[in-house]
Amino acid sequence: MQISHSLSRARAVRERAIHALLFACGILSIFTTLGIVAVLIGETIEFFRVVSLIDFLTDTQWTPLFTNQHFGILPLLTGTLIVASGAMLIALPVGLLSAIFLSEYAPDRVRRILKPMLEILAGIPTVVYGYFALLFITPLLQNIIPETQVFNAASAGIAIGIMIIPLVSSLSEDAMTAVPRSLREAGYAMGATRFEVATQIVAPAALSGILAAFILAISRAIGETMIVAIAAGQQPVLTLNPFQSIETMTAYIVQVSLGDTPQTSFEFKTIFAVGMTLFVMTFALNLVSNWVLRRFREEYQ
Repeated sequence: MQISHSLSRARAVRERAIHALLFACGILSIFTTLGIVAVLIGETIEFFRVVSLIDFLTDTQWTPLFTNQHFGILPLLTGTLIVASGAMLIALPVGLLSAIFLSEYAPDRVRRILKPMLEILAGIPTVVYGYFALLFITPLLQNIIPETQVFNAASAGIAIGIMIIPLVSSLSEDAMTAVPRSLREAGYAMGATRFEVATQIVAPAALSGILAAFILAISRAIGETMIVAIAAGQQPVLTLNPFQSIETMTAYIVQVSLGDTPQTSFEFKTIFAVGMTLFVMTFALNLVSNWVLRRFREEYQ
């Protein structure tokens, strides 16, 4: 009896220790996030004490490192959106169709082989994708469209799209697999084909998961750094031409933070204003993702 009581007490102490450790990890992550946001806000406020918010949002030139300084975020924002849009044109349809195949068409043995092979793409270092875009995709584009510049948004967008295909495919396939088998069988009983069941029954039933995968993929594309730093260029020009050299927000942050700009200079503070803009964009996308999950969530018994 005494031994049993001692074991119970030791188990309770161990459980409390585990609980305290997990609680400490959660608190650490929260304070880390708060610290990052606090640094961004503080440095961004210092930036906007010198630069007008109106000029920041409306000026069409971004030349903070030049003698004739301009602080318009539009060229960086446009470049980021062009690259992200190109990535979405690749990742969303290919990822969704891959998910439909893995969920509805592929036999179990084929799925067990193809899904890990597809997810290997997510494990390739982004710097490798960057040089793949620069040394392989760009020459192909130049053969098709001769006016394509060496550094361009299109090749970077294609490389990012390939990189995030597993993100779209895996999350969408998980959402579709979670749809009850009874819905599929009901569709087949009504005479629907496998394609009709996949696109008109399973996909709508898994809509919340699919949309969440899309939004997370967009956030990943917007925040990508190494691929755009290598393949897209460092020319912050306001253009909608994807075959021209551009600069994204993340590439500019890399350029300044790893360059010769003194950390105490005002020019260095521009990366915090750009970082805050990027943070607001991705945070808004996460809010949209959470709203989509709540709005279109399906629960099955």
